[in-house]
Amino acid sequence: MPRVAFLGLGAIGAPMARHLARKFDLAVWNRTASRAVAFASTHHGATHARTPAQAATMRDIVITCLPTSHEVEALLDGADGLIAGLQKGAILVDCTSGDPATSRRIAARLAEAGVSFIDAPVSGGVSGAEKGELTVMVGGKAADLEKARPVLESFGKKIVHCGDVGAGDAIKAVNNALLAVHIWATAEGLAALAKSGVDPKIALDVINSSSGRSNTSINLFPERVTSRAFPRTFKLALLDKDVGIAAEVARAQKVASPLLQLTAELFRLAHGELGEEADHVEAVKIVEKWAGTEIS
Repeated sequence: MPRVAFLGLGAIGAPMARHLARKFDLAVWNRTASRAVAFASTHHGATHARTPAQAATMRDIVITCLPTSHEVEALLDGADGLIAGLQKGAILVDCTSGDPATSRRIAARLAEAGVSFIDAPVSGGVSGAEKGELTVMVGGKAADLEKARPVLESFGKKIVHCGDVGAGDAIKAVNNALLAVHIWATAEGLAALAKSGVDPKIALDVINSSSGRSNTSINLFPERVTSRAFPRTFKLALLDKDVGIAAEVARAQKVASPLLQLTAELFRLAHGELGEEADHVEAVKIVEKWAGTEIS
């Protein structure tokens, strides 16, 4: 039975770690130490690690789940860093929605220490994490994935080997960029219909029975936009980051991507105007402001 460490007890990371604590000897670390202390005190078999190095010590699988790849990279060095604690033969599984270039750099650093790396961003949101039904997109060696699979299966319902290191990050970024496109395009369409005198709820009923439907129109708009609820479950700031990664992937591959590039600019603008705490669907408010109407 592998010994596991989990670093990053955020909105998605905490329920992922809860599933792991039920099956594995688990060490937890969080930048806000009180969260890790509270987690360890309420989950039998989990222990609080004071530093990333302590979390990684004598662990076979070390999982990171942080906002950005750069924050993962920042944990590597120093007396208290991951490299100081990771043992040869261990695997670092990064569930951050990261960027491919930084993941490849991290993998190269760890290889020098005899440690494997796979990027394994997840999709499914807080609900999927709580149910243990996340989709896990993996980049790295197939053999490393197979070693980590029993651990990933604790919180992942669908685990897909996407390619070499960085492939999981790239697919996650493009997936989230498509989410962003759907949010913005649906908002523009419904705003235009509202100004034309069409009830957005009626418009959604028709669209959701027709070829223009999407998860965004079926679920997000009825639950959050027309209801004006806007629950804060996934930060606009993080979607802005992900769309920017997707746009950079396209540029790096010299793929003409005017829609991705424009979407990245629009979500950067929305993030700047609505702030760090706004939910991703609140980007609709910018479309409403420009249109001079409310989608409700």
